[in-house]
Amino acid sequence: MYGLATIASMELNCVPVQMNLNLLPSRAEMEQAACSKDASYDGVFFVAVRTTGIFCRPSCPARAKLENVEFFPTIRDAVLAGYRPCKRCHPLLVYGALPDWVTTLIQRVETAPDLKITAAELRELKTTPERVRRWFREHYGMTFVEWCRSRRLANALTQIRAGATLDDVVFANQYESHSGFREAFSKVFGVPPGQSQTSDFVATQILETPLGALLVGAVSQGICAIAYTDKQMLEHNYATIRKHFGYPILPVTNHHIEHLRDELACYFAGKLTEFTTPLVPQGTAFQEKVWSELQRIPYGTTISYDELARRIGQPTAVRAVARANGMNRIDILIPCHRVIGKDGQLTGYNGGIWRKRLLLELERTGKLPSHETIQ
Repeated sequence: MYGLATIASMELNCVPVQMNLNLLPSRAEMEQAACSKDASYDGVFFVAVRTTGIFCRPSCPARAKLENVEFFPTIRDAVLAGYRPCKRCHPLLVYGALPDWVTTLIQRVETAPDLKITAAELRELKTTPERVRRWFREHYGMTFVEWCRSRRLANALTQIRAGATLDDVVFANQYESHSGFREAFSKVFGVPPGQSQTSDFVATQILETPLGALLVGAVSQGICAIAYTDKQMLEHNYATIRKHFGYPILPVTNHHIEHLRDELACYFAGKLTEFTTPLVPQGTAFQEKVWSELQRIPYGTTISYDELARRIGQPTAVRAVARANGMNRIDILIPCHRVIGKDGQLTGYNGGIWRKRLLLELERTGKLPSHETIQ
């Protein structure tokens, strides 16, 4: 996982990424989002209340009169204007920046997977077991203990599929016994280790982009899911992936996700027009036919639903094509945002019309509106 400030300084075989933070929707749209507490706008803009001197996320449950509100595109702008962050909705965490104690915990797990972290050690990190459990459940849909176990089992499956012996796997992942390992492994993957050569799991990571966080899922063959997400939607997103693919979901990365991470950074910098990350779409024969045709729409162009139906040889199936378009589970890389209404108007998009508009602007001009580099 990486934050926007990190992206801005990265060099990924292209120029340093220029992050676009001044992406404010219209005043009316922001007011509507703030009034409805729409979490899909979290990170898109920040709501500052003049009478309290506090700034919040759009989804913050606190209420304020619109005449006392102003909007900012970035945390930096709100802070420089004299506002302090809300203690109720914690806007500083919108982009998924990791608190120091989380970074330390993750580093300890990476270096010593079998390490038992005590409550006293957590207090030394200025946190508590309850806070740790809540944070990991909000960000990963599981407790810290479950997160540690998932990472160990993901490593174990990878080692088994690479030809490691059971003895080596049990030893490498610090399990106390073969029976304990078999029990844990079977509980997650549904089969014992000896029958796992054909097993798989969905590796998941949250990738930050200028248009908000993306929950990315990948199986061994490639990317299977890309969806805009936020903390409120995270457990629902995980449940949807689990239900659709029938695989365990583990909070790990793989080479497909890391390749996608680099390509997305270059794409949003206006330096990438065609993705090479392998995809594993999974739908009906008709849906996959539509999704395949979507990938043939050239970067920087749009077509209508009518034209899309004609291109797949079913000109009377416009409604079915539109439904298949809406069922796309791999946003951006299967570019359903390039399909618009017959009259040229923007139509529905899983990430919201405002994101569709900005993606098309990026592809038309090679940049998002009003570039601003994070300092």
